[in-house]
Amino acid sequence: MTRETRDRVWNAVPLRSHEQAGHDPVGDGHPLDLDHLDAATEAQVLARLLSRDFDAWSEAASQVGHCARPIRLHGSSQTIDASTGEVLSSFSSADSPLGVLHVRCGNRRAADCPSCSRVYAADTFHLIRAGVVGGKGVPDTVSENPLVFATLTAPSFGPVHGTRNGRRCRPYRGTDQPDRCPHGRARVCHATHVDGDLMLGQPLCGDCYDYPSHIVWQWWAPELWRRFTIALRRALARMLGISPHRLAQVATVQFAKVAEYQLRGLVHFHALIRVDGKTTEDGDTHAAAPAGITAALLSTAIENAAATVWFDAPPLVGGDLVRRLRFGSQVDARPVRDAHRTDDPDKQLEAEQVAGYLAKYATKSATDSTDTASPHLHRLRATIAEVIGRQHAEATSTEAPMAWHPYALLGKWAHMLGFRGHFSSKSRRYSVTLGRLRRARARFQRRLAAANREGRTLDARDLEDLLVDDDTETTLVVGQWTYAGSGWDTDGDAELAKAAAARAREYGQERARARHERPHRKEIGVERWN
Repeated sequence: MTRETRDRVWNAVPLRSHEQAGHDPVGDGHPLDLDHLDAATEAQVLARLLSRDFDAWSEAASQVGHCARPIRLHGSSQTIDASTGEVLSSFSSADSPLGVLHVRCGNRRAADCPSCSRVYAADTFHLIRAGVVGGKGVPDTVSENPLVFATLTAPSFGPVHGTRNGRRCRPYRGTDQPDRCPHGRARVCHATHVDGDLMLGQPLCGDCYDYPSHIVWQWWAPELWRRFTIALRRALARMLGISPHRLAQVATVQFAKVAEYQLRGLVHFHALIRVDGKTTEDGDTHAAAPAGITAALLSTAIENAAATVWFDAPPLVGGDLVRRLRFGSQVDARPVRDAHRTDDPDKQLEAEQVAGYLAKYATKSATDSTDTASPHLHRLRATIAEVIGRQHAEATSTEAPMAWHPYALLGKWAHMLGFRGHFSSKSRRYSVTLGRLRRARARFQRRLAAANREGRTLDARDLEDLLVDDDTETTLVVGQWTYAGSGWDTDGDAELAKAAAARAREYGQERARARHERPHRKEIGVERWN
């Protein structure tokens, strides 16, 4: 596709998303990135751009933020006054630009849908941030409670290549080990690897690497995390000299956790862990922590708990061994307000920066940190496939129900390299929930749409109750919908939506930079929910 065609389409039919709502469209400085398309997909893009219904498609795409794979629905809904039963408004999919209602796919993975993953990351950021500095219904006094940024890693299943902070990779072998492994490969690596090196995360010897144990640890990592949260409360209670069941009468442990893939294909957990006081008589669940509990004490408790957690995993297949699983020895637990950034030791680590890191990690997939073409990843998936085949063969020969097998769903999670846990989770009272944030955004969008229909400006006072609980809602939305399909009509439509989402993201970043460059300008507005 030529640059002239893109510029002509850009100037003639601007593509908008939520970031551009109410503003002039972006100019020539933001061309669509469509240079990577093959000939067939490029032809589909051109056909869409020149089609008669392009305006309708563009409007439908903008309504879902240029989602890469939206859900298509047929049906209708009515907004009803909960107190009187009066029908306030109605909507039908026939009124949509393409005669069908498109809704976001909601995929958190940036590799699958950049637009929806960006919304997910923003929601996760606000969820984590609220538990650090307050807001979204969380009192700002929570910022005074002990807070630790912890990282829990997986153990070693064989030596792999790494950056080692600029040092040589593996210059030494064990004193009791020969120069080469039983498969004839060197046990050392004197290279200094840099970021982007294809050797990073690859085993020194793939035949020595314990792939079955890698799979087992990955599968049971969520169970290790669950046991860690229990062990942490017990460790904290011991430090305070009280029994574990009395800890809730003194303090509560709250956390927000995300999982991230390492280059070797294993997840590790990043978490913000906070200690609050007990729930007060007036219902305050974010009370100040007791005076005897400090961030340093919490860091020690985290390290002790991570070192003591273990789980005996059942065998992968018949005749296999029972493996005792633990976290790796590399446990990092730093008080947030006293720590410094690893990339700039002279600067203090700020809580909001940690919230941004965790939100970014939550949108990654298994292939974002691991080279999809690497021999290590290929062999890991081949091992998973081999294990699944053996499990089914054993189930057939013994007539035992496969559903009873502890690894019955391993095939379902093969694309995640065996990890089946939540990529982001939190304790119940850490902060606001993702559900409340999404309902608030839906309320905002409904009110904005109503204001646009009525030709009026949305007043900031109309947005003060966006986070209201569902039981206090004054209206009900009742709908009847049927599933019509997923995704756009062609791959070209999907690529066009992704390109428009990327351009909108650049536009939003430019606006943010422009705001930062004008610090003297006083702006009064409402908090964004998109």
